[in-house]
Amino acid sequence: MKKSVLLGLAGLMFVSASASAVSFSGQAGKDYTNLGFGLGTETSGLALTGNWTHSDDDGDVAGLGLGLNIPLGPFMATVGGKGVYTDPNDSDSGYAAAVGGGLQWKIGDSLRLFGEYYYSPDSLSSGIDSYTEANAGARYTIMRPISIEAGYRYLNLAGKDGHRDNTVADGPYVGVSAAF
Repeated sequence: MKKSVLLGLAGLMFVSASASAVSFSGQAGKDYTNLGFGLGTETSGLALTGNWTHSDDDGDVAGLGLGLNIPLGPFMATVGGKGVYTDPNDSDSGYAAAVGGGLQWKIGDSLRLFGEYYYSPDSLSSGIDSYTEANAGARYTIMRPISIEAGYRYLNLAGKDGHRDNTVADGPYVGVSAAF
């Protein structure tokens, strides 16, 4: 039973992925960088995402997410979750299972506004007290497949057992992405 459910979910992912675009992105803020990829993030149905965020002062975070995109008129809402590996500079490495989602607003053919938020409490994480990630910005397609973006990213690993918080990202960024 369990095996057939897993095979069914994997099959749905591949069906959804076959008609979806693949994207790669990179962003740089004052004290952090972020690299990401996405599969199916601009169409309805299942979407797969991944990213790696690095801060010299506060550590690294790598995540893999699965979401469901739901069209709502000019908006695309996403609900889902992320499995996150955390490696803060001032605490133990660990993991977090974060839940959240996002909203995209497509304005014309070239401009998108977006925002997302994910959270993991202490009960769904190890090595940290909680995981919080928020991102908001605008993406402008110069010519398909190249887009530029600007926004604000916040990613915090709350300290546990007397360790300080590690704010991996907290500030504006600029970036570029390619979608195929």
